[in-house]
Amino acid sequence: MSTVPSPTAQDLRSRRVRRILVWIFVANALLVAVKIGVGVATGSLSVLGDAAHSGTDALNNLVALVAIYFAAIPPDERHPYGHGKFETLGAFIIAGFLSVTCYEILKTAIARLLRDAPPPDADPMMLLVLAATVPVNVAIAFYERRRGKELDSELLLADARHTSSDVWVTLSVLGGLGLVRLGLAQADALLAILVAVVVAYSGWQIIRMTVPVLVDERVVDPQRVQEVAASVDGVEGVTQVRSRGRPGEGFAELTVHVRPATHVREAHTIADEVERTLTEELDLRDVVVHVEPTELH
Repeated sequence: MSTVPSPTAQDLRSRRVRRILVWIFVANALLVAVKIGVGVATGSLSVLGDAAHSGTDALNNLVALVAIYFAAIPPDERHPYGHGKFETLGAFIIAGFLSVTCYEILKTAIARLLRDAPPPDADPMMLLVLAATVPVNVAIAFYERRRGKELDSELLLADARHTSSDVWVTLSVLGGLGLVRLGLAQADALLAILVAVVVAYSGWQIIRMTVPVLVDERVVDPQRVQEVAASVDGVEGVTQVRSRGRPGEGFAELTVHVRPATHVREAHTIADEVERTLTEELDLRDVVVHVEPTELH
């Protein structure tokens, strides 16, 4: 009689992240529809830029869902370290979408300023509808950031940062449209440039978070690894410490030195204890320990 294997902690984490992303995608899609409607009705460039920014949120959610699916695949022969970097890669792609959005907003805003285009028609009812999207974005960003920290998900944290920038973008757009109603015709295009700056900053923050993982920057301080490993009985020294990965999903490799007279079985026990201690204390996913005899002088 065959039995269905129980889901691992990583499987459960991936399912939770996917479920969160689905609901957030639905919310973002509704926000995009509202902002496009307001942008078209008023002819506001900054509102349409805000809609584009929110649109990348929805697109990011789809990218994230695909990335999470691949990241959850267990290690195999071609990917012995697993597929966790797909999640980091997905976050990096989000930054790419943000850069495209930034470029399009800047290009259109500058063109409108140079052509001295007429200002948008900032109808009070449209402003009220746009303002109603702000608390929705605040709630989404707060929930997504909290769950991202709980599940240690780079994708959720990256998307939460993008959603947070949506709040500031929408507030600046509302301010710009208010200035237009006061007679400052170029305020909409100038605020659109400010929107582009906010979008660019969001992308930079994501790049700072993801690039170190993609280029295998160390995930833990080698000195800390040496201190923890050296605390295990029987370890005479620690060298050749290397690590990679992302917080909570890191891999480490090191060499521990034992007394030359140590029996092979005892040396193996010491190595197992070092692996267990490092995995627990430094929150690493996997640790490989090589054992060498201490050189006699």
